[in-house]
Amino acid sequence: MADLKYKPVPHNHAEFLAAARQRPGFNEAYDSLELEYTVASQMLKARAKAGLTQDAVAERMGTTKSAISRLEGAGRHAPSLATLKKYAAAVGCDLQVKFVPQKVA
Repeated sequence: MADLKYKPVPHNHAEFLAAARQRPGFNEAYDSLELEYTVASQMLKARAKAGLTQDAVAERMGTTKSAISRLEGAGRHAPSLATLKKYAAAVGCDLQVKFVPQKVA
């Protein structure tokens, strides 16, 4: 059986983002994927809070670690609502989706 103990990798997102924003075209590309990055961030936080590895989530969902890695990778994969619900259940969460009125410019 896979080692299911959670071992977080240190990462300073603010430093990474500050350095990346210096690259030409990065800001436009990053901003266009804001929703995807927000969802991926929430998924990672939920998994960390549950103390689970990608292997453990994959086992609970009946899939593979590589599938979970793709699912958590913002912008590379557009998961269905059914998949997001399964992921949420695997990490002990409920999935909520809501429509927010756009701000009038």
